[in-house]
Amino acid sequence: MLKRLVIGRAKRSEELGETLLPKRLALPIFASDPLSSVAYATQEILLVLTLGGLAYLHFTPWIAGAVVALMVVVVLSYRQVVHAYPSGGGSYEVASTNLGPSAGLVVAASLMVDYVMTVAVSVASGVDNIVSALPALADYRVEMALVFVALLTAINLRGVRESGQAFAAPTYLFISGVLIMVGTGLLRYLLGDAPVAESAAYGIEPDPGDTHLQGLALVMLVLRAFSSGCTALTGVEAISNGVPAFRKPKSRNAAATLAAMGLIAITMFVGVTTLALVAKVHITDDPCRLTGLPGDCSSYIQRTVIAQLAASVFGGENSVGFYFIQAATALVLILAANTAFNGFPLLASILAQRRYLPRQLHNRGDRLAFSNGILALAIVAGLLLWAYKANVTSLIHLYILGVFTSFTLSQTGMVRHWNRELRTETDPAVRRRHHGARVINATGAVITCLVLVIVLATKFTQGAWLAVLAAIVLFGMMRSIRRHYDTVSAELAVTDPRSEMVPPSRVLAIVLVSTIHKPTLRALAYARALRPDQLEALNVAVDRDASNELQRQWEHYAIPVPLKVLDSPYREITGSVMDYVRSIRRDSPRDVVAVFIPEYVVGHWWEAGLHNHSALWLKSRLLFTPGVMVISVPWQLSSSARADRPAARAPGSVRRGEPTRARTSKDVSMHR
Repeated sequence: MLKRLVIGRAKRSEELGETLLPKRLALPIFASDPLSSVAYATQEILLVLTLGGLAYLHFTPWIAGAVVALMVVVVLSYRQVVHAYPSGGGSYEVASTNLGPSAGLVVAASLMVDYVMTVAVSVASGVDNIVSALPALADYRVEMALVFVALLTAINLRGVRESGQAFAAPTYLFISGVLIMVGTGLLRYLLGDAPVAESAAYGIEPDPGDTHLQGLALVMLVLRAFSSGCTALTGVEAISNGVPAFRKPKSRNAAATLAAMGLIAITMFVGVTTLALVAKVHITDDPCRLTGLPGDCSSYIQRTVIAQLAASVFGGENSVGFYFIQAATALVLILAANTAFNGFPLLASILAQRRYLPRQLHNRGDRLAFSNGILALAIVAGLLLWAYKANVTSLIHLYILGVFTSFTLSQTGMVRHWNRELRTETDPAVRRRHHGARVINATGAVITCLVLVIVLATKFTQGAWLAVLAAIVLFGMMRSIRRHYDTVSAELAVTDPRSEMVPPSRVLAIVLVSTIHKPTLRALAYARALRPDQLEALNVAVDRDASNELQRQWEHYAIPVPLKVLDSPYREITGSVMDYVRSIRRDSPRDVVAVFIPEYVVGHWWEAGLHNHSALWLKSRLLFTPGVMVISVPWQLSSSARADRPAARAPGSVRRGEPTRARTSKDVSMHR
């Protein structure tokens, strides 16, 4: 009941086409991350530059210009990707096809780490904006962040289209709000009434290690500010990963959405950065470096850049415009994590299909979303938010590394793609287009590679090493999973069907018996119905009096199956049964031993802890014994009748096209 309330009714597989997205919904779903990053990209540039005090803020326009140029190159490059690889997969597909499986896995590992960071940073930034409007909530950052991740998870489990409808309004409200704020602020500046930020009157003391920077040290500061500003590019690749989710013509719609995203993001980023300089926003990583603060600096809570701009443009922190911008910004930053909630499960599904991740990640849930991938992303992101106390400054250092790794390898792969196309293409017009596309991708590869080096050099010791380590571990894990699946496939491959189908000489059946009750009699009846060559009931005498009583009842009821009782002086059931079964196998190696185990099927989770412990442990041991077949004979207790109601079963629980049937709790436990 709760599942249906949260997720909604299950959808049939043929309804997948109804979940395809028009451009107006695809933009907030796939582009909410790069669009919302303007809320903190400018702030990250200023936070780095103010390490040297106010003396280096004049580098801000140049750094912002470099970020804009980079975004233009990346957007143009990914427009080539969506046309060349419309099947989805984005950077991973490009790198795998053109540079080899290992390069593809490097991209996949980097992107998956970055998707996790997108959720963590976006949610933490949204919480920051809430705290800027309501400082009394500062002590509840982590709790709020975890609640938002849970809400995002629930919305995404309802399906892609539903999440798009939920996120469209906040995204468009944020875009319109920021553009109105920027337009109003710049108009006031042109009319001679420039907005003034609340922090404009404060000075900033340089960080003790960053005073009087010159030469290489100054270059490193600027490069570090540039690498922090590159957070504006996070999520740009998500559209190329999600091309299959668009309505037809898929490639054209994806390319148009990419262009719209790039234009809107650049406009907002340039506007916010310009307005921050006009309003003289002063922000630092440590409030105690602000000079001129009234009162105790340790208790002073700095408002975000967006919050200071909204207050200065719309008339103070109690104005309607201020609260509108803060609400829209907080909401869109939290919802920006939806880019990762769409990209991560889709990429994980492709990897699982190619046997680099567990196959469960390829299965669609009740609402045709990749539910297992969504849940995995939510759990890891939640743990990160908890570990880093939802602190944006701490989390941001782990960010964007994966983005530029995937950018670089995918653009290099596209250059190889165009080289291959040019070797076979003879039409002059098409060749000219291919040459132009190759130039764009080559430029993108060179620039993003340089940025990757800058990011590594400036952020590695500040926390980026952890993202690198996570990507390396994930890469090794995916290689190991693929190796395991390949080994299993080779082991299970049929070379000679006739030899594999040779029947055993005899079937020797054993029914495990503890007492005479209905489950025991059902197991005996089922075993007899299969007509084995030899059948016996087996009891382990852990309690001599109980075994004697069993033998007496056996004779009294004249059960037509011989009963064998094994002595167990140490009161151990599993070892005695295993020794007996192995002795049969040694004496008759060409025979098959079929062990029938009566089991209870319960309807309540708490009942599972009260039954079947011996059976489950024994079954797990027998399954490792060659030549032994383990047959569970279920007995449904009355409580299991409720669990078998059609409304309680999960429609769509069979994902791969097998015939549907009623599944008991025992079915579920065995498949696990």
